[in-house]
Amino acid sequence: MPENAARDAVRRADAEDVKAVYSGALPNTLTHMVSTLAREDKHPAFARRLPLTRAALAFADERHAGQRREADDAPFVTHPIEVASLLNDAGYPDHVIAAGALHDVIEDTDTEPREISDRFGSKVALLVTAVTDNPSIEDKAERKAALRSQVARAGEEAVAVFAADKISKARELRLRGSRERFDSDTRAKIEHYEASLEMLEELMPGHAFVDQLRTELEAVRALPASRT
Repeated sequence: MPENAARDAVRRADAEDVKAVYSGALPNTLTHMVSTLAREDKHPAFARRLPLTRAALAFADERHAGQRREADDAPFVTHPIEVASLLNDAGYPDHVIAAGALHDVIEDTDTEPREISDRFGSKVALLVTAVTDNPSIEDKAERKAALRSQVARAGEEAVAVFAADKISKARELRLRGSRERFDSDTRAKIEHYEASLEMLEELMPGHAFVDQLRTELEAVRALPASRT
């Protein structure tokens, strides 16, 4: 979905639901999801004090059901959980951590921005759309370059979600590279992550995420799989 259209869809969200989320009175849909998650005790420990994040993790688990990570065939939801955990460890608030949990649902499932806004509020939805590829750009390299520019314009919180995602993905590449040689598509991903690191060094200098991503990419470069 093009960036402007996505933002317009988000801004048409129900203002009462958004107000309820941030006043602590969760809409009925969120309350139901949170209570179900709590009963099944599926959420990680860090999320137990974060109602929006708990609901987001349950939603991500539902929408990514059946998807697997390429690196190790683990459930795909392992990735958004790690992104949310990184954001939590860095001290970000509930709505940013929730966006981390949801950051792939537009790109990798049939979820629309309006649904995220209705369930989780416009702040979360805007962050998720900010880190989502524009599928109308056919060339992959151009699409990733456009994504980096989109994130850079979206503000500090979107940049943090993007950075946490790249750290997690670089770790997956390190795991994958320990098992097989990188193909051309994987090398293109590494180029995107390298360009992302350069952008993050400018946008959040001195942030722990920059150091973490640099360390992960150095480890990826050192793998035999990365050598041509």
